[in-house]
Amino acid sequence: METPALACTRVLVLGLLSLHAGLAPTVAQKNGIDIYSLTMHSEVSSRFARTVVTSRVVNRAETLQEATFQLELPRKAFLTNFSMTIDGVAYPGKVREKAAAQRQYSAARAKGESASLVKTTGRTTEQFQVSVSVAAASKVTFQLVYEELLQRRLGAYELLLKVQPQQLVQHLQVDVHIFEPQGISFLETESSFMTQELERALTTSQNETKAHIRFKPTLSQQQQAAGQPDTALNGSFIIRYDVNRTLSAGSIQIENGYFVHHFAPEGLPTMPKNVIFVVDQSGSMLGRKIQQTREALIKILDDLNPRDRFNLILFSSSATPWKTSLVQASPETVSKARSYAGGIQALGGTDINEALLLAVSLLDHEQAELPTGSVSLLILLTDGEPTQGETNPTVIQRNVREAIGGRHSLFCLGFGFNVNYPFLEKLALDSGGLARRVYEDSDAALQLQDFYQEVAHPQLTSVAFEYSSNAVEEVTRDNFRLHFLGSEMVVAGKLRAESPDVLSAKVRGRVHKENITFYMESSVAEQEAAFRSRQYIFGSFMERLWAYLTIQQLLEQMVHAPEAQQQALESRARNLSLDYSFVTPLTSMVVTKPEGQRQDQVAEKPSEDDKHKQAYGGGPTFSKFLHKGQKHPIQRMQTGSYEEPSFYRRKLSGQASWPLLSSRFGVDNSPTRFKHPGHLHIPFASLPPHLMNLPTLELLRKLKLRNSAATRIPVMMPPTPSAPSQTVTVPSTPSAPSQTVMVQPMPSAPSQTVTVPPTPSAPNQTALDDVDLGSKEKAVPDSPPAPLQAPSVILPLHGQDVDRLCVDFKNIRGPLNLISDPVQGIEVTGQYEMEKAGFSWIKVTVQKPELQVHATPERVVVTRNRRNSEHKWRKTLFSLLPGLKMTMDDTGLLLIGGLRRVTVGLLPWDGPKMGLLLLLHNTDRFSSSVKGTIGQFYPSVLLRPSPTAADQWILKAQADYLVTREHRLDYQAGPPGREIACWSVEL
Repeated sequence: METPALACTRVLVLGLLSLHAGLAPTVAQKNGIDIYSLTMHSEVSSRFARTVVTSRVVNRAETLQEATFQLELPRKAFLTNFSMTIDGVAYPGKVREKAAAQRQYSAARAKGESASLVKTTGRTTEQFQVSVSVAAASKVTFQLVYEELLQRRLGAYELLLKVQPQQLVQHLQVDVHIFEPQGISFLETESSFMTQELERALTTSQNETKAHIRFKPTLSQQQQAAGQPDTALNGSFIIRYDVNRTLSAGSIQIENGYFVHHFAPEGLPTMPKNVIFVVDQSGSMLGRKIQQTREALIKILDDLNPRDRFNLILFSSSATPWKTSLVQASPETVSKARSYAGGIQALGGTDINEALLLAVSLLDHEQAELPTGSVSLLILLTDGEPTQGETNPTVIQRNVREAIGGRHSLFCLGFGFNVNYPFLEKLALDSGGLARRVYEDSDAALQLQDFYQEVAHPQLTSVAFEYSSNAVEEVTRDNFRLHFLGSEMVVAGKLRAESPDVLSAKVRGRVHKENITFYMESSVAEQEAAFRSRQYIFGSFMERLWAYLTIQQLLEQMVHAPEAQQQALESRARNLSLDYSFVTPLTSMVVTKPEGQRQDQVAEKPSEDDKHKQAYGGGPTFSKFLHKGQKHPIQRMQTGSYEEPSFYRRKLSGQASWPLLSSRFGVDNSPTRFKHPGHLHIPFASLPPHLMNLPTLELLRKLKLRNSAATRIPVMMPPTPSAPSQTVTVPSTPSAPSQTVMVQPMPSAPSQTVTVPPTPSAPNQTALDDVDLGSKEKAVPDSPPAPLQAPSVILPLHGQDVDRLCVDFKNIRGPLNLISDPVQGIEVTGQYEMEKAGFSWIKVTVQKPELQVHATPERVVVTRNRRNSEHKWRKTLFSLLPGLKMTMDDTGLLLIGGLRRVTVGLLPWDGPKMGLLLLLHNTDRFSSSVKGTIGQFYPSVLLRPSPTAADQWILKAQADYLVTREHRLDYQAGPPGREIACWSVEL
């Protein structure tokens, strides 16, 4: 008998999902819905990846329940199939033209039905979600398939999988198969959730041309803690690899009548650059954005090649060059440019047109003097739309395109979501460059540095691919303006029916001052046989790679092609999308599902404009509402939590724009260990714009409280009904009378008063550093307390009667070369500060594989293959490189080591002051060549009594030191420390 749920079907429209290989299929463990199987099977061949995600759920409740399937997808991938199987009945998806799908969807909406939700969820991902009602004891199988071409960036291909099941899964398995006929040169994995238990579930096998990565954790391994139902799987799993290369025309692979040509020659020299950085310093850049821009520019200037020529143009309401002409990147000019960049301030409107035309004129004016064979680049960074001078985007695009005239390349960086990204994208594509969004986050400076690294090393110009006309047809783009180190050019096409047995190719380009041509031939029969022998390679993958690449390039051409060509490009892209069942911006997927099931989602492909709306509370994931009497909206997430927006409003009339603040405000409670007040959140009407969201100390200084009268600032405190009235008194300095700030609590809390003295050096400013609101009255001394005794660096040693050495840095200042061992291939440097009771920074540099870790008490920055990544302390990290492993657990312990390697450990210390501890393990592996302030005590030491003092001994290392036997506190396990006995030495 047919159940009512299956009597008829309803319509579900799925918009394009963007993807960077994300596995986040999740079914919340609630209401009896249980995921009993979750698998991802990914096949990568010639950089083209096909991923199948399958989730099987069962309703273990006794009543009808709703199951939700979620999947995060990379933006560059195309969804090719989605289906649901409910009690043995399949509901497949069909790709249709977007207009036709919308008509069908509208008809479903008229009946009160809806569709799935596709929304932006991260920098590189969008989320697909669909819900379905499941009868008691019934099972549902969700399956989604997507395909993408992995792009080479900074010397590596990357497959990113989001693993977020949200519950323990009986059968959870990730399988990745890679086949690269060129040979795999390196393979590495990284994870943000891997624990020691989960690491045992990861296996990797590799030979010359193929690799297999499997992750299959048991239920107990998935547990966040023994006996707990929470899963530890919540984060990213990344696979990076590259292939073998030579100085040649690359690699041609052929399968089923199609070919793909990968070109990234090894060993070419870097061509000199003429680069102008065009930097927005308008008012909306005020705060962290301008600070991060300064930081990134200083680092980028340091990376300039001495053969490069460069200049800086800062613009707001007008444009100002640093120099009247380009200058050589000598150490002297770079040092001056660093000082100039360090002083950039934000103020005024945004005149993009004037700034870019000025940059082009500087390059054109010196065209005759620019080095022969050099490459000219313009790099624009802006966070807003044009508000001064010429403000029409179309006119600006035309002006810049005509001024550049194909002679230079323009790269546009849009900072945050307050930019007109389509405008920047067309601006860049018109001039042979590309656009990139820089996300407002703590690592924005690293994002800027990474982008520069992608274009910092041009190796070829005017690259053209040539094939015999009687051999191939329908070839994708075969002309490229520039080739950069670490990237790759890809050309694909069809073989003609009567094509020769050998496919010949020619690649022409220009290197510095001379032309260069690469030749190669590829046997059709041999290539076909190579792919037929790999049974796990999905069928006709080369044809789908060609279709994928063709569609992507057509979509890009539509951005900047003349209007007369738009319709033809769109028609071809749409037809190919339909022929190969790709969900693209021109198509949608229609899925049938049982009738009568409640649905709250809307399926749309988020465009760049949609992402802007979502970021500003206008998209589908936010709703706006006002408190009574409030002028500015607070955004409410779908979860029901409140979030005050930290972004800037769009620039208007050339004036800087400021963050929105809610009418509710308070003092954030900082963790006890910091002993500093939180941020003051003042009502919007109470402060001028430039004082929004400042920390307490800076806010009070900006207010410039007068000596003659107390200044009172009302601040809402958290309700504390049982707390008595409190007063915090801070005495004045001898040179200035005290001043008072009234802290007004909520009605349920007593009022508090903070009396703040101005600093002697700035009588009109105030300081508030160590106010403890928990005491009734507290006097803060004029002079800071003496710094606590720094914990020693504790070294495990090797030698007769020597177990460990406690090293105190008493007389050493400045950066230290702590360890240098050329045999181990490791170098450790750092800056020790008594005030921090530890290191203010430590840098670990590893050779083979090349890796650099720069740690501060605030964050860890890892640099690998010129690629930077930021990591927060106590956030799980697992990175497995060839011969090296780097891990961090939730206590913040970061370990860098490997087989037959010394292990270096870093740990942030949460004592009264903030610093880093340096730990060493497996120190018996140091070589006899080790040197450094700490390295001098290895590989072994000798101990003998001092001839002059009975209580002293002489430690003979690479130098002789007097040491004493003492009891010290060991903070390596954290405060309050434990007492140990060690040999103590002062350096």
